Amino acid sequence: MSNKPKIAVFGSGSWATAIVKMLCENMETVGWYVRNEQSLAYIKENSHNPNYLSGVELHLNKLKLSNDINELIDYADYLIFVIPSAFAQKELDKITTSLEGKVLFSAIKGIIPESGLIVGEHFHQKLNIPFENIGVITGPCHAEEVALERLSYLTIASKDESKAAIIGNALASDYIKTKISDDIIGTEYAAMLKNIYAIAAGIAHGLGYGDNFQAVLMTNAIREMKRYIKKVHKMKRNINNSAYLGDLLVTGYSTFSRNRMFGNMIGKGYTVKSAKFEMVMVAEGYYATKSAYELNQKNSLKTPIIDTIYRILYEGKNPKRQFIKLTDLID
Repeated sequence: MSNKPKIAVFGSGSWATAIVKMLCENMETVGWYVRNEQSLAYIKENSHNPNYLSGVELHLNKLKLSNDINELIDYADYLIFVIPSAFAQKELDKITTSLEGKVLFSAIKGIIPESGLIVGEHFHQKLNIPFENIGVITGPCHAEEVALERLSYLTIASKDESKAAIIGNALASDYIKTKISDDIIGTEYAAMLKNIYAIAAGIAHGLGYGDNFQAVLMTNAIREMKRYIKKVHKMKRNINNSAYLGDLLVTGYSTFSRNRMFGNMIGKGYTVKSAKFEMVMVAEGYYATKSAYELNQKNSLKTPIIDTIYRILYEGKNPKRQFIKLTDLID
């Protein structure tokens, strides 16, 4: 691998588009896998993603675009996957070329449904990627604010600090600050769990709860997250760092948060099916809720917020009644 490794992004949603924008600030060439042929043709013709962050002008002279996943895997040394977790396995199944020596970074905030694993563990167990060649990109950072070039922060996690630094330097700019962490598993679980708590925040808002309750809800959410992550991966970490608490807060409170938006619709009376239909982008927390709940059946942790959201989304329980019960379980 050269001193200036080649990087490719896999996925064409808002977060993938934002990452491509960040990389183009620093790199001469960025690989970009765009599955949809019509979207690919539009990008080549108009220098904009037709569906996500359409205001971002893309530097076509810097992009190596393809709808062939294997072509870009062969091209790049570092592979950044930004495909929604619910659809990731379908794309991974297309891989026929060798992944030997490749470094895989996940910017996917969820669990792979087919395996019940967070993405890093899935890469390791199902694709046989050594943990030293796996990393995670997490926030707090919304794609929409990257598009507006508002100051944002990223945490890059990897067991190999030098590999995290390569990605961190490739993403950093005057409006993007990056920090390195060695907590691959913890940061990825936090990125998954915060989407569930953002749905909870959205439901609470839709039901008419105010800022006072939201503050209590988020306080309980970070404690619940701490218990959950400590159980699945015990190591020394400060849960108040931006990769955990910061990412939770921005996802729970921001108007850009699709998970909060999804929850708000549920709180206002939408069915799960109708809310999903109305959403332009995938609310990762919907899928994460089922995976987190089922995983916790083995661990038997006290997770009243996750349990409440699971009952609402997957058992069809009444949101208003469930939140009345939840208010007695948190403090």
